[in-house]
Amino acid sequence: MADYTALVEAGNALVELLRDNLTPEPIGNRELIALCSPHESENNQLTLYLYQVEEDTQGVQSGYYQVSQNVERLRPTRYNLRFLVTAHSKAPAQLKEADQYRMVGAALQVLKDHPVIDAQYLNGSLAEQNAVIRVVLEKTQQDQLLKIWNNTSTAYKLSFVVLLTGVEIDSRKERRFSRITDVAIETKQKGERT
Repeated sequence: MADYTALVEAGNALVELLRDNLTPEPIGNRELIALCSPHESENNQLTLYLYQVEEDTQGVQSGYYQVSQNVERLRPTRYNLRFLVTAHSKAPAQLKEADQYRMVGAALQVLKDHPVIDAQYLNGSLAEQNAVIRVVLEKTQQDQLLKIWNNTSTAYKLSFVVLLTGVEIDSRKERRFSRITDVAIETKQKGERT
């Protein structure tokens, strides 16, 4: 059963995938890759920021399914998660841009090489349900990226968007029903009036 924690579990799985593949080169320390806003990056060198969650209705069954003899539960809802991945260089000014390009290039390479997040990175309810979380590098217009950045006075930093699909959250909505146990069938004799 995928719980409401599925969003943070998916984000953490993405972070762990990048930590395992981007350290010690080009990022020296695992803890420098984190889930956080790019505007408050602190000492992080690569931030992953969940900026959009949308329901995925494509090919998903709706309605209820049976969980026990007398109980049905509303089917899980599937979501698409969009993360803004941003590089933050701590290098001197003349090396900063090149450092950011290296980090972004390495992150793109890792994500392209892993179109599905390996089960070893899943934990909690996603691991319990053996979720298949797909990773898509999303083509995003520059003006959309700038809109995310224009909400603050922070200067734009090199970023790209990763779409995670297949994240489900189970419903807690249930309905009880009783089974038909008795059926009465009456037959009429020919010529008999009712």
